[in-house]
Amino acid sequence: AAPVPQNDSLNKKKFTAIIAGETIAGAGSLVGLYSLWYADYPQSGFHLINDNNEWRGIDKAGHSMTSYYLGKWGYESLRWSGLSEKKSAIYGGMLGFAYLGAVEIFDGFSKEWGASPGDLAANSLGTALFMAQQLGWKDQRILLKWSCHLTDFASFNGDQLGRTVPERILKDYNGHTYWLSANIASLAFPETNFPKWLNIAIGYGAEGMTGPRSNPEMIDGTPVPQFKRYSQFYLAPDIDLTRIPTHSKTIRLLLNAIGFIKIPAPALEFGNNRLKFNLLTF
Repeated sequence: AAPVPQNDSLNKKKFTAIIAGETIAGAGSLVGLYSLWYADYPQSGFHLINDNNEWRGIDKAGHSMTSYYLGKWGYESLRWSGLSEKKSAIYGGMLGFAYLGAVEIFDGFSKEWGASPGDLAANSLGTALFMAQQLGWKDQRILLKWSCHLTDFASFNGDQLGRTVPERILKDYNGHTYWLSANIASLAFPETNFPKWLNIAIGYGAEGMTGPRSNPEMIDGTPVPQFKRYSQFYLAPDIDLTRIPTHSKTIRLLLNAIGFIKIPAPALEFGNNRLKFNLLTF
């Protein structure tokens, strides 16, 4: 994150550069996305689709987190230009909802997919989480975070879950966990020497999924083992990397850039009707 001014003093050159840069980057990425992803599929009239029962909601958690961090980036960019705290939180905080909303419009006109009210609701939740905290506290005390590990489920349906390691990291929802990570000091002990970087996190994941709604028995003529699909809930300590004290601007930028990652840590896991302790949860 770029350092933000302590006072509201708009720098018109910075502000113009931010608006121009975000417009060009956003429009360019949408054009590229359409060309690479949608152009080869047949188009249709705008329509909706109910996909709330796909991937046990893990994809919706991903929508919320993406919207949250795009809003955070939009806010920090506008504050860097000197725009007021309130206006930056409102206009910058809406960046994720606006951008992902444009993607939903593409989906809505594609015969292959459809605009998802569930996706829009998830985008709204991520945007609301950022904006409510920034407007109310001027601080992000509850973060959305992500962790990931590779699973064997991708080997049964590479088209949907990925074949290469980068594809599996992005597409295999069996290996994704999304976290609400709350900063203990800012919420409970602001006037003490309690570690300001220590968080407590609640996570959500799922396993056993070789298809979006149900597990197929055959894929390309090959039998697929039938796994039990179930959700997982976690409780674990966490580190808010953005609150680690440092005098180095480079380290500060690095910690902010990777602050969305949940640090592997011991965790309690509840799933498949059992409670267990994991030495490390990714």
